[in-house]
Amino acid sequence: MLRYVWLSGLVLVLDQLSKLAILQAFREFEVMVIWPVFNLTLVYNEGAAFSFLADAGGWQQTFFIALALVVSVVLLVWLASLRDDRLTATALALLLGGAVGNLVDRIAYGKVVDFLQWHWEAYYFPSFNVADSAITLGVILLLFDALRGESNRAM
Repeated sequence: MLRYVWLSGLVLVLDQLSKLAILQAFREFEVMVIWPVFNLTLVYNEGAAFSFLADAGGWQQTFFIALALVVSVVLLVWLASLRDDRLTATALALLLGGAVGNLVDRIAYGKVVDFLQWHWEAYYFPSFNVADSAITLGVILLLFDALRGESNRAM
Protein backbone atom coordinates (compact mmCIF):
# COMPACT_ATOMS: atom_id res chain seq x y z
CA MET A 1 0.00 0.00 0.00
CA LEU A 2 3.01 2.28 -0.42
CA ARG A 3 1.17 3.69 -3.42
CA TYR A 4 -0.68 5.88 -0.88
CA VAL A 5 2.51 7.82 -0.14
CA TRP A 6 1.38 10.27 -2.89
CA LEU A 7 -1.27 11.43 -0.39
CA SER A 8 1.46 12.08 2.20
CA GLY A 9 3.33 14.12 -0.40
CA LEU A 10 0.19 16.09 -1.26
CA VAL A 11 -0.39 16.90 2.42
CA LEU A 12 3.24 17.96 2.79
CA VAL A 13 3.13 20.24 -0.26
CA LEU A 14 -0.20 21.84 0.72
CA ASP A 15 1.00 22.29 4.29
CA GLN A 16 4.30 23.90 3.36
CA LEU A 17 2.82 26.13 0.63
CA SER A 18 0.11 27.39 2.98
CA LYS A 19 2.68 28.09 5.70
CA LEU A 20 4.94 29.95 3.27
CA ALA A 21 2.00 32.08 2.14
CA ILE A 22 1.10 32.94 5.74
CA LEU A 23 4.72 33.67 6.66
CA GLN A 24 4.99 36.09 3.73
CA ALA A 25 1.64 37.80 4.32
CA PHE A 26 1.37 38.04 8.13
CA ARG A 27 3.31 39.30 11.12
CA GLU A 28 3.16 37.20 14.28
CA PHE A 29 -0.26 37.52 15.98
CA GLU A 30 -1.71 39.51 13.08
CA VAL A 31 -5.34 38.46 12.56
CA MET A 32 -7.48 38.39 9.43
CA VAL A 33 -11.15 37.69 10.11
CA ILE A 34 -12.54 35.31 7.48
CA TRP A 35 -15.89 34.49 9.11
CA PRO A 36 -17.31 35.53 12.47
CA VAL A 37 -15.97 32.27 13.95
CA PHE A 38 -12.81 31.75 11.87
CA ASN A 39 -9.57 33.74 11.53
CA LEU A 40 -6.22 33.44 9.88
CA THR A 41 -3.42 34.41 12.25
CA LEU A 42 0.29 33.65 12.38
CA VAL A 43 1.36 31.99 15.61
CA TYR A 44 4.23 29.69 16.44
CA ASN A 45 4.09 26.53 18.53
CA GLU A 46 7.33 25.42 20.15
CA GLY A 47 5.60 22.51 21.85
CA ALA A 48 3.40 19.66 20.73
CA ALA A 49 -0.37 19.50 20.50
CA PHE A 50 -2.03 22.48 22.17
CA SER A 51 1.44 23.89 22.96
CA PHE A 52 2.26 21.02 25.33
CA LEU A 53 5.84 21.57 26.61
CA ALA A 54 6.15 24.89 24.73
CA ASP A 55 7.91 26.46 27.72
CA ALA A 56 10.23 23.52 28.44
CA GLY A 57 13.43 25.44 27.77
CA GLY A 58 14.35 24.19 24.30
CA TRP A 59 15.15 20.50 24.83
CA GLN A 60 11.69 19.64 23.54
CA GLN A 61 12.62 20.61 19.96
CA THR A 62 15.22 17.87 19.70
CA PHE A 63 12.81 15.45 21.35
CA PHE A 64 9.95 16.31 18.97
CA ILE A 65 12.23 16.09 15.92
CA ALA A 66 13.45 12.64 17.01
CA LEU A 67 9.90 11.55 17.83
CA ALA A 68 8.59 12.71 14.43
CA LEU A 69 11.38 10.83 12.65
CA VAL A 70 10.64 7.62 14.55
CA VAL A 71 6.87 7.97 14.03
CA SER A 72 7.39 8.62 10.31
CA VAL A 73 9.46 5.44 9.92
CA VAL A 74 6.87 3.42 11.88
CA LEU A 75 4.07 4.80 9.70
CA LEU A 76 5.98 3.93 6.51
CA VAL A 77 6.67 0.39 7.72
CA TRP A 78 3.02 -0.04 8.76
CA LEU A 79 1.86 1.31 5.40
CA ALA A 80 4.19 -1.06 3.54
CA SER A 81 2.85 -4.02 5.52
CA LEU A 82 -0.79 -3.42 4.59
CA ARG A 83 -2.56 -5.57 2.02
CA ASP A 84 -5.59 -4.04 0.30
CA ASP A 85 -6.72 -1.97 3.29
CA ARG A 86 -7.51 1.34 1.64
CA LEU A 87 -9.03 3.06 4.67
CA THR A 88 -6.07 2.32 6.93
CA ALA A 89 -3.64 3.21 4.14
CA THR A 90 -5.38 6.55 3.64
CA ALA A 91 -5.30 7.23 7.38
CA LEU A 92 -1.60 6.35 7.68
CA ALA A 93 -0.72 8.44 4.63
CA LEU A 94 -2.51 11.45 6.15
CA LEU A 95 -0.70 10.91 9.46
CA LEU A 96 2.64 10.59 7.69
CA GLY A 97 2.14 13.75 5.62
CA GLY A 98 1.12 15.72 8.69
CA ALA A 99 4.00 14.43 10.79
CA VAL A 100 6.54 15.29 8.09
CA GLY A 101 4.94 18.72 7.52
CA ASN A 102 5.40 19.69 11.15
CA LEU A 103 8.84 18.04 11.21
CA VAL A 104 9.97 20.32 8.36
CA ASP A 105 8.87 23.34 10.43
CA ARG A 106 10.76 22.18 13.52
CA ILE A 107 13.93 21.68 11.49
CA ALA A 108 13.58 24.91 9.47
CA TYR A 109 12.24 27.29 12.14
CA GLY A 110 12.69 25.53 15.49
CA LYS A 111 8.90 25.70 15.95
CA VAL A 112 5.70 24.87 14.10
CA VAL A 113 3.85 27.50 12.06
CA ASP A 114 0.13 27.60 12.90
CA PHE A 115 -2.43 29.89 11.33
CA LEU A 116 -5.97 28.44 11.33
CA GLN A 117 -8.06 29.67 14.25
CA TRP A 118 -11.65 28.78 15.16
CA HIS A 119 -13.43 30.54 17.99
CA TRP A 120 -16.80 31.21 19.50
CA GLU A 121 -17.03 34.70 20.96
CA ALA A 122 -14.13 34.87 23.46
CA TYR A 123 -13.45 31.09 23.44
CA TYR A 124 -10.61 30.17 21.08
CA PHE A 125 -9.59 26.71 19.93
CA PRO A 126 -5.78 26.47 19.70
CA SER A 127 -4.48 27.54 16.30
CA PHE A 128 -3.44 24.77 13.94
CA ASN A 129 -2.29 24.14 10.34
CA VAL A 130 -2.86 21.85 7.35
CA ALA A 131 -0.53 19.18 8.77
CA ASP A 132 -2.48 19.14 12.04
CA SER A 133 -5.72 18.82 10.07
CA ALA A 134 -4.34 15.81 8.16
CA ILE A 135 -3.19 14.20 11.42
CA THR A 136 -6.62 14.73 12.97
CA LEU A 137 -8.40 13.28 9.92
CA GLY A 138 -6.00 10.32 9.90
CA VAL A 139 -6.74 9.57 13.56
CA ILE A 140 -10.50 9.85 12.95
CA LEU A 141 -10.23 7.39 10.04
CA LEU A 142 -8.24 4.94 12.17
CA LEU A 143 -10.81 5.18 14.96
CA PHE A 144 -13.65 4.72 12.49
CA ASP A 145 -11.89 1.67 11.06
CA ALA A 146 -11.33 0.23 14.52
CA LEU A 147 -14.96 0.79 15.50
CA ARG A 148 -16.10 -0.95 12.31
CA GLY A 149 -14.02 -3.94 13.33
CA GLU A 150 -12.58 -4.34 9.84
CA SER A 151 -8.92 -3.48 10.28
CA ASN A 152 -6.62 -4.84 7.59
CA ARG A 153 -9.49 -5.77 5.28
CA ALA A 154 -10.41 -4.08 2.02
CA MET A 155 -13.18 -1.47 2.11
